[in-house]
Amino acid sequence: MAKLYFSYSAMNAGKSTLLLQASYNYHERGMNTMLLTSAVDDRTRQGVIASRIGLEQPAEVFRLSDNLCHKVGAASKARTIDCLFVDEAQFLTDEQVWQLASVADDLGIPVMCYGLRTDFQGNMFPGSATLLAIADHLREIRTICWCGRKATMVVRMDGKGKVIEDGEQVMIGGEETYVSLCRSHWRARDLG
Repeated sequence: MAKLYFSYSAMNAGKSTLLLQASYNYHERGMNTMLLTSAVDDRTRQGVIASRIGLEQPAEVFRLSDNLCHKVGAASKARTIDCLFVDEAQFLTDEQVWQLASVADDLGIPVMCYGLRTDFQGNMFPGSATLLAIADHLREIRTICWCGRKATMVVRMDGKGKVIEDGEQVMIGGEETYVSLCRSHWRARDLG
């Protein structure tokens, strides 16, 4: 039976690297994967999953209006899909997460989602909240705070080294915009 997986972490833990490695493992064994990433994330190029260490693969984009079960179902009629990988899963809607559950349950395709759990204010992303609620398997990917403890939170920076505490939940950025911290240093806004 296919399952729905969610691997989550703070920023800069290597989620995209792990996704690309897992997809490569399928291809190495002669199997086909389908890669999806959010149209919202345009840090590299739209339709590309890229890691900080230089790995990248083309991917299909999903938009908030897409029915992902229909999208994957149509693609699976043209070719066998042995596993679906979804990057930037925090940007999924609640409804899209349920559609991915249908991909696993009804189409029999394993779904592996990778994304952030919380935003810079410590609030859950809608897609992440639903994945945490209904995924068959949860895996925390760890990264570290400047102090050496596990980083579970992220702060947003203004580009001048100052922590920003207000703003829209979604603002695309990487290491220049976000810093991962342990909860204690996140609460203190202590960058080390």
